[in-house]
Amino acid sequence: MNKKFNTAVIFAGGKSSRMGKDKALLPFKGYATLAEYQYNKLSKLFNKVYISAKSNKFNFDINIIEDCYKTSSPLVGLVSIFETIDTDEIFVLSVDAPFVDNSIIEKLYSNALSSKDIIVALSPNGLEPLCAIYRKTILPIAKKFLKEDNHRLYSLINSLNSQFIEFNSKEHFINLNTPQDYRDAFKRIII
Repeated sequence: MNKKFNTAVIFAGGKSSRMGKDKALLPFKGYATLAEYQYNKLSKLFNKVYISAKSNKFNFDINIIEDCYKTSSPLVGLVSIFETIDTDEIFVLSVDAPFVDNSIIEKLYSNALSSKDIIVALSPNGLEPLCAIYRKTILPIAKKFLKEDNHRLYSLINSLNSQFIEFNSKEHFINLNTPQDYRDAFKRIII
């Protein structure tokens, strides 16, 4: 089967403070880690899958894009990605959003306008900036925001030519932020 899309990046550099341990390294759905689960899921759709993180903390074969700047944030991750790999477009997904499935990704791509810099999911919870397509055209503004120490992805999205794709489901966009979220995830059957 031909893979449909070019490049995906899993964001796994967060502090996991509410979870109390690194979310990316928690076992999930038969995989040793949540990161490996996300990697295997995205590998079925994308030609290349990377993980954006502060360091290589993973025990499986994966291409890591380490943050190129001292501070760490999703904005730093985006800038580091476009400065490290040769691609014009990436799909990003947070490691702690395991219920984003093929239907969500395919809807983002099938509705994406080529004139837009960012195509972001809009769920009943609001904007989902770590379930989005980012194009390299964001780089000048993203670097300007870094220089200004403005790490908010909402600022980036609102400053660029962004497209919002609406989804009706809250369930697909549940993040595993706390131990209770993690326990509840094992009861879910939408995957």
